[in-house]
Amino acid sequence: QGRGSDPAVRGCEGVSPVARAPSVSRSSRVVEIQSQMSERAVELLGLPEDRPCLLLDVGCGSGLSGDYISEEGHYWIGMDISPAMLDVAVEREVEGDLLLADVGHGIPFRPGMFDGCISISAVQWLCNADKKSHSPPKRLYRFFSTLYTALARGSRAVLQLYPENSEQLELITAQAMRAGFTGGMVVDYPNSAKAKKFFLCLFVGASGTLPKGLGTECADEELHQAKFTNERTRFKNIKGKSVKKSRDWILEKKERRRRQGKEVRADTKYTGRKRRPRF
Repeated sequence: QGRGSDPAVRGCEGVSPVARAPSVSRSSRVVEIQSQMSERAVELLGLPEDRPCLLLDVGCGSGLSGDYISEEGHYWIGMDISPAMLDVAVEREVEGDLLLADVGHGIPFRPGMFDGCISISAVQWLCNADKKSHSPPKRLYRFFSTLYTALARGSRAVLQLYPENSEQLELITAQAMRAGFTGGMVVDYPNSAKAKKFFLCLFVGASGTLPKGLGTECADEELHQAKFTNERTRFKNIKGKSVKKSRDWILEKKERRRRQGKEVRADTKYTGRKRRPRF
């Protein structure tokens, strides 16, 4: 298995996270893939629906994953090693807090701070020795051991990754288990060369039931899991949430920004009203 069989994903994952260009985040194809994987990762976290949670986004880049987290009503803090990608996140005015850091040095937050963690296409970079002082096993263990501490008991971490080979996958999993995590790998669409995705689903404290991968042709799959298709259904009002770009959705977003202390325009009767098309 290479760095993802989708050409759009290969385009952004085939370079070092330090060298990723800000233009990557502007590709509609990359945004779509990133959003789908973020949605799946948050789904695998199994978060409670009755309260907002604080999540850690490892390798947050320009904040595409954080956008979905915010839309679901949760709060987040993002870490990334690339100043250029974080600059894009600042320009996009994402709602999460951002931290420039190398996760190979550890997660610098107090114990039990987060209700969950997601990571999209980032963890495999810890397997690279970009400097002579870098030891992939040590960096992975440092990352996983400090992540374990930063997560609340009973929470989960879902890390989507593109392993180079089975040895790299075994190294990542072994260091996670050594750090105290339980869980395993969830593979969506294992028989598809294009849609196949790896999600390392880790449990903190008491081990839970490992979710089933999508597209495994299990007879009772649809009874236990939502379908994961290319159709974007997350903004439909199926959970009582406001439809994206509606007046209520805009007001909710502005209220979240006010609570964060950001400057927001006052609400008026024109808020959320569509402009007439120009001729």
